[in-house]
Amino acid sequence: MADPSTYRPAVGTIPEQPGVYRFRDASGRVIYVGKAKSLRQRLNSYFADPAGLHPRTQTMVFTAASVEWTTVNTEVEALQLEYSWIKEYDPRFNVKYRDDKSYPYLAVTMGEEFPRVQVMRGAKRKGTRYFGPYAHAWAIRETVDLLLRVFPVRTCSNGVFKRAGQVGRPCLLGYIDKCSAPCVGKVDAEQHRRLADDFCDFMGGRTERYVKRLERDMMQASHDLEFEQAARLRDDIKALSRAMEKNAVVLPDGTDADVFALADDELEAAVQVFHVRGGRIRGQRGWVVEKVEDVSTGDLVEHLLQQVYGDTNGEAVPREVLVPHEPPALEEVESWLAGLRGSRVEVRVPQRGDKRTLMETVARNAGQALTLHKTRRAGDLTTRSKALQEIQEALDLPEAPLRIECYDISHIQGSNVVASMVVFEDGLSKKSEYRKFTIKSLAEGSSDDVASIREVISRRFRRLLDEKAGIEQEQATQAAVAAGADPATGEILDQAPSLEEEGGVPAGVPSGIDPETGRPRKFSYTPNLVVVDGGAPQVAAAAAAMRELGIENVALCGLAKRLEEVWIPDDDQPVILPRSSEGLYLLQRVRDEAHRFAITHHRQRRSTAMTASELDAVPGLGPARKKALLAHFGSVKKLRAASVEAIASVQGVGPKVAQAVSDTLNPDRAAAEGDTVVGEQPVAVDMATGELLD
Repeated sequence: MADPSTYRPAVGTIPEQPGVYRFRDASGRVIYVGKAKSLRQRLNSYFADPAGLHPRTQTMVFTAASVEWTTVNTEVEALQLEYSWIKEYDPRFNVKYRDDKSYPYLAVTMGEEFPRVQVMRGAKRKGTRYFGPYAHAWAIRETVDLLLRVFPVRTCSNGVFKRAGQVGRPCLLGYIDKCSAPCVGKVDAEQHRRLADDFCDFMGGRTERYVKRLERDMMQASHDLEFEQAARLRDDIKALSRAMEKNAVVLPDGTDADVFALADDELEAAVQVFHVRGGRIRGQRGWVVEKVEDVSTGDLVEHLLQQVYGDTNGEAVPREVLVPHEPPALEEVESWLAGLRGSRVEVRVPQRGDKRTLMETVARNAGQALTLHKTRRAGDLTTRSKALQEIQEALDLPEAPLRIECYDISHIQGSNVVASMVVFEDGLSKKSEYRKFTIKSLAEGSSDDVASIREVISRRFRRLLDEKAGIEQEQATQAAVAAGADPATGEILDQAPSLEEEGGVPAGVPSGIDPETGRPRKFSYTPNLVVVDGGAPQVAAAAAAMRELGIENVALCGLAKRLEEVWIPDDDQPVILPRSSEGLYLLQRVRDEAHRFAITHHRQRRSTAMTASELDAVPGLGPARKKALLAHFGSVKKLRAASVEAIASVQGVGPKVAQAVSDTLNPDRAAAEGDTVVGEQPVAVDMATGELLD
């Protein structure tokens, strides 16, 4: 790697104008493209103290060997040039959006003499109008089949079209009036193009005028007693209505907008967009992006808009672009999109109403897409094997960690401190072996994640040792019984008792299985790798706990969330796994699952603590009486101040329970009075000797 100081531009040579810059590696390949309002200010930030840079930015700077820039007049020009260079050079450190699947489009080849309607995938072609994308190709074909009744545009391939013209006979669609048959001259090129234009207008959202025109023609045909023609027009109207019903109205004001939403984590983000035209969803598309550079959500949105609209014509840009976060260069992005569209374009975050509701729907789709992407990646056996192998090599383990346990601590300002243990076997979660811990060594209100980790690791491996000792005892008992000896004294018996009589383990039962329940023992399996959520202090605490118990041959590491560093015991420097590493991805999934499980446990305990009441400690007071007392007095404070007689006057509460309530809520007063209750009569007690007084 090159030292950034070796290629840093001389002081004063970087201009202050807006522009676009490129970092190149030693071989001259462009590895990063960026834009800036002030080139000098932005580039100087890269050559400041490297320790202050984000790890991903730091890696890029040390990988580069030179930097160059181009000044432009406006920030809009910088935006356009940045997109052009990213597309041309495909830099490795720039954000790259990729489709999470191949989406089909409905395409009309307006660049041909006789335009054709077809399903298309892949790169867009010049001179072709696209509608969609759609989730399924069959959805496009159903829509086209309905519309061909009204707009009989050709759908055949060029070979079929040419062959039909040579033989002078149209295909089947021409005979059933679902094609205007330009191949045999039923319509000329100009008439067929008008049909294609009408088809595109209808698909573009201008639907009402065609329906009204058909209704007018139908009424005229009926008035002229041409009932067959009127019936045909009636069926055409129904076909158009069914085609329109396939896209539900989501924005009642007939808005044209693209609605973007995203869901992300530390490594990846999933993006979904709904294309709304005329208030109806006309298409949906999704992308998944790897965060190879240090970007905010606004930066992701800006890069996304560049990719979505960079290669489109002006018709594809709607009047409104709804996004989850505003891009940093909002005015420049709006100006760029307005230049593409030829009129004003508004990029904004919806705050309320139907558009906000639609944005939330798109966001749910993005979250599901990210989950599905991760599930597919995690479910691949080859990928899991590769991940385990990468962890083995990175941590220098003797074998792949087939069983990984991860621990995390959760609390709010020291209250309800809990911990979680999650288990992954062969790269997949095993929820039946998840465990919860309540931290006992800390005083309420104090928080010490390091001490908490030490306590949890100690308790987990102490249980492991106890269960192993119990298993060894059971095995010894089994061996003694099998030999015909008394397992307690070792005396040889005339007749060996059965294993059931002596409480032994039946033959063939694995040592990690409870013979009574048939289920795995809670802590009987030794993990290959223990992961703690945290850095060097948490790892040191876990290592100390394992040393105290004599635990060996169990690997240990910590995953620090901020920089995704892997820490190992007795090492001053972390292990840095590549951002694209499957091993790092697996460790993150394990850590995130432990975090989720710990938070769930913490919320449960916090909810229980918040709903607890002082009345819970009153003996003999059930939920019904508790509810009656609170309804009568209004609060525990007023109930505490009430007399025993007032409490006993509540329906369902007798004198004995009333006295118990008063004593529980006022322990100091009860001790001072020295009274207790025997049956229904209060009896005085000498608090020094316990003697009953007259």
